[in-house]
Amino acid sequence: MKRVLIANRGEIALRAVRACRRLGLEAVAVHSTADANSPHIWAADQAVCIGPPPPKASYLMTNALLEVALRTGCDAVYPGYGFLSEKSEFAAACAAAGLMFVGPSAEAIALMGDKVAARRTAAALGIPVVPGSAGGFTRAEDAEPHAAEIGFPLLLKASGGGGGRGMRIAAQPAEFIALFAQATAEAEAAFGQPEIYLERFFSAVRHVEIQVFGDRHGDATHLWERDCSVQRRHQKLVEEAPSPVLPPEIRREMAEAALALVRGLKYENAGTVEFIYDVESGRFFFIEMNTRIQVEHPVTEALTGTDLVAEQFRVAAGERLSFETPSEPDGRSVIEFRINAEDAARGFQPAPGTLTTWRPPAGPALRLDTHVYEGYRVPPFYDSMLGKLIVTSSSRSETIATALRALRRFEVVGVPTTIPFHVELLGTRAFLGGEVHTRWVENVFLKAE
Repeated sequence: MKRVLIANRGEIALRAVRACRRLGLEAVAVHSTADANSPHIWAADQAVCIGPPPPKASYLMTNALLEVALRTGCDAVYPGYGFLSEKSEFAAACAAAGLMFVGPSAEAIALMGDKVAARRTAAALGIPVVPGSAGGFTRAEDAEPHAAEIGFPLLLKASGGGGGRGMRIAAQPAEFIALFAQATAEAEAAFGQPEIYLERFFSAVRHVEIQVFGDRHGDATHLWERDCSVQRRHQKLVEEAPSPVLPPEIRREMAEAALALVRGLKYENAGTVEFIYDVESGRFFFIEMNTRIQVEHPVTEALTGTDLVAEQFRVAAGERLSFETPSEPDGRSVIEFRINAEDAARGFQPAPGTLTTWRPPAGPALRLDTHVYEGYRVPPFYDSMLGKLIVTSSSRSETIATALRALRRFEVVGVPTTIPFHVELLGTRAFLGGEVHTRWVENVFLKAE
């Protein structure tokens, strides 16, 4: 591996270019016309415009990306997260073109991307899964008998995707058919796959994920958990490690379950195995595996001292894993805050515009992963994330105190951001006491305002 096409934009593209620099690799950036002034272009050795702003005409154009990769002499493609990162067809197309895909195999992506097949695979490996349907459905009439058998409330989930799209909660049988129609329509629009499967819905659970890594030599490891329970409509807002609620024995069981899946799949490169954890019963259940690097990977990097993106390149090039499973978290605490161009007071409405002031805080306990700068114009075509503030300290209480000071010093003018939301969140008894759950923001926090 000598030259890598960075098939993404924004913060993760800049992060990948920097990792290439550290490893002595050349980086070729791509960009849409809307991203002509994005820092990942300036940081790369070469940059190529691949189309107009809409993702379908630029960042999702497989043929255009492969053409640029081959024309510029790349031997590898880095997908990052989002866009084509979990499209098995893209990984397969890279391989067919003689390009290394910096991620897992197309087969692993396809298997874990099919949520029904992923459930079956996990269950076959002895990993506890949420009670649900054995298969997926495209007609409500076919799904109804299974819904009655599983019991309400029910979660309807798209078989072919995630991120909250194609997902509905049916509290009672009378609303099932209407919600099923909504879910299939949204799944078809988002993923080109209308199939829906059913899971028992838990109203107050934690979302805990395990960072995993595997290589082609059969080595596999995990790097403990991240707690991603602060979310709104299935979109994560805050992530932390270690989880403030996991007992040590559950932490170890969950990590071993994730590792069993990696070994069972003979999985290569970075991945995340996601679980829900029911605090009341002390039980956890597998929900899905993300076959890519996660937005929140800096939490694990800060906790364990690893460079996960650089490791992705090493493993893709055929090297063995450079680290083993780190020791269990010993009090060190990391919390990441997503700084989005959204107005939380208006339902987290995205707010594109120009950053007339951008003055982030700095300090030894702080890390900021971002691609924006003063004068940067936030385009309306993509995810609204401006950056991620990662705060690390020797205890959770100190991390929270440091984060609160940092967020209050974070000056942004020109667009509304989620900073005021984070400041308010850190003052709540529920967050301080580790009592939030995945629906707490919308069902408790926002309704109390």
